[in-house]
Amino acid sequence: MHHRSSVLTRAVRFTTLAALAAPASALAGGFSLNEQSASAMGTANAGAAANPENATTVLFNPAGMSQLSGTNISFGAAVLDIDAEAKEGAEARRNLPGPAPIMADGTRGGDIADPAILPNLYLTHEVSESIDVGFGVHAPYGLAADYEDDFVGRYFADETELTAIAFTPSVSVSNGQGLSMGVGLNLIYAEGRLTRYQDLAGRIYQTASEQAQLGGASPQQADQIARQAVSAAQDPYADIEGDDIAVTFRVGFLYELTDRTQLGLMAQTGTELNLKGDAEIRNFPVPGQPGMSTTLSEKVEVPLAIPESATFGIRHQLLDDVTILAGATYARWSRFEELDIYSREGGNGQISSISGDPITHVTEKWKNTWQFNLGSVWQATPQWALKAGYAWDESPVDQYLTARIPSSDRHWLTLGAQWKDAQSGWAVDAAVGTLLFTDDPSFIERNYQHENPDQVARLSNGAEDPSYYSAEYDLSAWSAAIEVSKSF
Repeated sequence: MHHRSSVLTRAVRFTTLAALAAPASALAGGFSLNEQSASAMGTANAGAAANPENATTVLFNPAGMSQLSGTNISFGAAVLDIDAEAKEGAEARRNLPGPAPIMADGTRGGDIADPAILPNLYLTHEVSESIDVGFGVHAPYGLAADYEDDFVGRYFADETELTAIAFTPSVSVSNGQGLSMGVGLNLIYAEGRLTRYQDLAGRIYQTASEQAQLGGASPQQADQIARQAVSAAQDPYADIEGDDIAVTFRVGFLYELTDRTQLGLMAQTGTELNLKGDAEIRNFPVPGQPGMSTTLSEKVEVPLAIPESATFGIRHQLLDDVTILAGATYARWSRFEELDIYSREGGNGQISSISGDPITHVTEKWKNTWQFNLGSVWQATPQWALKAGYAWDESPVDQYLTARIPSSDRHWLTLGAQWKDAQSGWAVDAAVGTLLFTDDPSFIERNYQHENPDQVARLSNGAEDPSYYSAEYDLSAWSAAIEVSKSF
């Protein structure tokens, strides 16, 4: 018993530290992550709400714990690698009025998503014939995108990061006649970071032009001097970090329709993370002191909506050695309407000046999404099972595509294998998958469109803000996962 406790303690500690240390690269399902279990990933998560084959049912449907005997543990990890890079032709126009714009110089930003490791651990215990309890540690949400420093669109995005870890205590009850219900909660800790370079071209141009004309320069000479000042100026760098804790609740039902067919339903509430932290703008020019710069800082808060969702699953044993699985998930991503940064200093900080208004505003207006899953399991031998799965996954990013989350709808194809020794209770699952994006997302991100979609933003001299970032992206992704399970 002491040995088992020691193993479990080390597994929980490793999973927790790894999830906090490794942000996830996600372009699928907004910033939610599909790769939570190798055993479910082998069938593209198809029918996971109705297929409690091990302790991972804590996540997919807590009601499924009622079909597990004794004590069960499952732990593992997935690696997710997304290649996302702007194509040739990406360009950005700087924030400068006039018929002869200044185009931003720089590169396409490189591959913005590094490989990420997503660990997980689940545990269930049978308290009595009708009551089971469980616990899980997993990474439900994540996002990581990081452009090169000389990225041509650096005034729109540089680094975007969201790292989340959830602790999931659960309990299930069974009526002993094929119907069970489970409830649980997700205690979510999340950290976020947003960075980008600040484009002060309009302000620098106007100040330099006015000073040159006061010194006797002609309009043409003043324009040339002002453009040189814009090119020579160092761009300020905005860095915003914050964290928060939030809770979502889940309820699941599992019903054995026949000895070969069962249905599962799991629903989860939404919530809102309020990532509280600090905003810092480095290399900000000091007014009236050319060549001098300072660092501005302010306490800020970034609200981030987490959607409600509902998942339906069905498992049917077609033949003695063949099982088919199907499912669907609906997520209310329309909760995520904007990405705003608010001051926590009531307008008395170094960055903001108006209490109650956001320091920055980006319109998102995501749409609600469906994911449809289909999979099968072939029990080739008493020890070996082979799996395959397919999922159609909608992207919630619709009208307002941005450099932070270039995305599109996709197909998810997976293969998996399971080895299980019934006598010892050990099982090992392995799975691989690939995402096939339906198209290469292309967009023009304009400041006025995202600062205020109902009005054209104005510069200090009354001219329309012509700045934009235009690009088309190449997207591809693959994933692999392994999982070890044990029944005691």
